[in-house]
Amino acid sequence: MTLKKKLAVSTLAVSMAAASVAGFPFSSKGLAEHFGVSTASAAAVTNAGVKAKVEKIYAQLTEKERQDLLAYEKEAGNISAEIFEQIFQPVLSKLALEADDLVTAHKAFASVSSVVYDVYDKDYTAIKVIRYDEKNVDLLKRIAVKAGVKNLTADDFNEFLFGDKGVEAELRAMISNKSKTDLMNLILNASSTDDALNTLLNEAITKVLNHNTVEGGLTVSQVVYNLNITPGDIQLSLKNLKDTIPTAAPAVKALALAYVRAYINEPVTPDPGTPGGNTGGGGGGGAVVTTPVTNPTATPGVYDVSKLVTIVGNKATLKLVDADVLKAFDALVAANAGKTGLTLTLNLGTVNAATVEVPLSKAIIEAAKAKGIANIAITFNGLTVTIPVGQFSEAITLTTSTVADTTVTSLSSMKLASSVYDFELTVGGVVTSTFKQPIIIKLPLKNTEGLDRELLSVAKVVYKELQYQGGVVDGDHITEPRDGFSSYAVLENKVSFKDVASVQAWAGRQISVVAAKGAIEGVGNGNFAPKNNVTRAEFAKMLIRALNLENNSAKQSFGDVSSTAWYAPYVAVAAEKGIITGRSAAQFDPSATITRAEMATMIARAVKSQKPDAATSVSSLSKFSDAGKIAASLKDGVAFAASNNLVIGNAGKFNPNNTATRAEAAVIIYRTINFK
Repeated sequence: MTLKKKLAVSTLAVSMAAASVAGFPFSSKGLAEHFGVSTASAAAVTNAGVKAKVEKIYAQLTEKERQDLLAYEKEAGNISAEIFEQIFQPVLSKLALEADDLVTAHKAFASVSSVVYDVYDKDYTAIKVIRYDEKNVDLLKRIAVKAGVKNLTADDFNEFLFGDKGVEAELRAMISNKSKTDLMNLILNASSTDDALNTLLNEAITKVLNHNTVEGGLTVSQVVYNLNITPGDIQLSLKNLKDTIPTAAPAVKALALAYVRAYINEPVTPDPGTPGGNTGGGGGGGAVVTTPVTNPTATPGVYDVSKLVTIVGNKATLKLVDADVLKAFDALVAANAGKTGLTLTLNLGTVNAATVEVPLSKAIIEAAKAKGIANIAITFNGLTVTIPVGQFSEAITLTTSTVADTTVTSLSSMKLASSVYDFELTVGGVVTSTFKQPIIIKLPLKNTEGLDRELLSVAKVVYKELQYQGGVVDGDHITEPRDGFSSYAVLENKVSFKDVASVQAWAGRQISVVAAKGAIEGVGNGNFAPKNNVTRAEFAKMLIRALNLENNSAKQSFGDVSSTAWYAPYVAVAAEKGIITGRSAAQFDPSATITRAEMATMIARAVKSQKPDAATSVSSLSKFSDAGKIAASLKDGVAFAASNNLVIGNAGKFNPNNTATRAEAAVIIYRTINFK
C-alpha cells in the first residue's frame, strides 16, 4: 500500500474521531453521576485531554478549511432519518435498534455534524445538550446490554479512538517515519476518490477491533465483536457517507492538514545498520530506530532531554537511558563537592502534547539516593515538578495533563491565572495519592494583567469544589509543595468579610490575603469575627497552611487529639517539626486560647524550620517594658519574632500573656508568609 493511501485513511479516521468524540459527552463520569450509571472501569485516556486535542487541531484551520467544515455541517446536519439509516445500514442492522433509538441515533448524528464546525468557534452548546441527554445515555446502556458488556460510556469511545491501542495510535504508526513536510505535500496531492483507501482503513480498524478478548481489551471492540459488526460493515458505512455527502471529503482534508500542523513532528533518524537487525532480539526485518544522542554532562544540574521525548497522538513520553542519567548525577555531584540537597533538572523543553509522561526507573531512583541527589526536577512548557526521590524505592512515573479550563471555571467565578493541570504519580506501577515528602509544583502564570498578585492562590479540585492551598508568587510562576496530587490551577481568590471594618486600618488587607491563600477562614455567614480569640488548634492550622507544611504522613500521639478531628493533621505536622509542644507529653489542649507569646514562639519555630540561618537579636526584647513577664521558655521565640518584625508591641509593651485575636493572628501570618 502506498503512503498516500495510508495518509488519507489516517486523516479520515482522525476526522471521524474528532467528530465522534465531539458528539458524545466528554465526561461519562459526569453522566454516570447524573444518571446513576456505573463507572467502575475508567478509560486510560482523559476526556479533557481528548477535548484539548480536538481544540488544538481546530486552531490550525485556515479560513478556507473552516468554510469546508461549515459546508459539511450544513449538508450532513440536515440529512433525513431515511438517508441516515441508508448510510449506516450495515452497522444499524447489527444493532437492531428500536424505532425510538433510531430517532435518538439520527439526532445524535445531526448534533455531531453541528459540533464538527461549532468547536472551531469554541461553541460547546451542542456538546452540553448531548452530554445531559438522557436518551443518549439510555441508548448506550441498551447497546451494552445487547452486547453483554457491563457498561458502555463515552470514555470507552475515547479509548477506542485515542487510546494507546486505539485507531489513531495504529494509524499514526503507519506514517511515523515521514516528515511533516512530506505529509503536508501528500495530503494536498492525495486523491479523494481512491477506492483502495477502504482496504487500508479495513486493515487499521481490524487491528483495533482485535483488542476485544485479550487482557486489557477495548470495550468498544468487545461490543462490536459480540454484536458481529465486522470491519467490512464499518468500511461500507464510511463509503456510503462519502458517496452520499460530497462535502465530507473536503472536510476530511481540512482536518487532516490541521492535524499534521498541530501534531506531526520530525522523525528520529533510522539506524544505518544491517537490514533485519534490532535491539529487541526478535525476528523480522525493518530499520532500527536509535536513541538520539544527548550530552548529560554539558551543564551540571540541568540535563537537556528534549531529544528523548516521543509523541504519539496527544501523549508525550520521555524515554531516558539510565546510564546517561547516572552520568548527569556524577557531573552534578562533581560540580558541587561537599554540598547536600542537590537537584538534577530534566529539561524536556517545549512539548506539544496535552499529556506528558516521565518514567524514572528503579535504577535511577536508587542511584540518586546512593549519590546524594535529593531531588529530580522535571520541567517543560514553563512548568516544573520537583520530586524528593529519597522517599521512594521503586520505579516512579509522573504524568501531567493540561486539561480544559472549565475543570475549574465551572466551579468558581474567580479569575483564572494559569492553565489547569492534572497530576498523577505511580510508584511501582500503583497510583499513589499521598507522599511522605511533599512534591513541589511550580506553575507558570498567565493572563495576570489587572489581577491582584497577592491574592493569587493555587486551587485544588476536590469533589467538584476548590480548596485554596496558597503558594508563593515569584515573577511569572507560583510555587506550592503538595503532599498529594489532583487537578490544580491558579486563581485570583478575592475573599471579603462584612464584619472587619473595626480592624480594616491595620488588619483588613492582611485578612484578605491570608484568606485568599486558604490559611484562615471565616466563621460563617460572611463574617470573620476579627476580635474573637484563637485556639491552639486553630493557630496550628493557620500556620501549617500558610507555610505550606501540610504532610498527611505526619503522626502525633496526644491523648486529647482524636485522629478524626479537623485539626489533627495540622497538630501532627506542627508537633513533628517541633513548632508546637503539648501541655505535657500526652496533652495538647487544642481548645485552649493561645497567648501572644505562645503565638510568637510558634511563628519563630516555623520560620527557623524553613530558614535555619535567620538571625535573632536578644536585645530586641529591651524595647518592651513588660519583657520581664515573658516566660523563660518563650523568650527566644519572642526575641526572634520581634527581631524580624513578625510581631510588634503596642505603646512600648508586648503584652505577652494576652490572648491573641483572629485579626492579630492574620497580621502575624501575613508577615510570616512575606518573610524573606
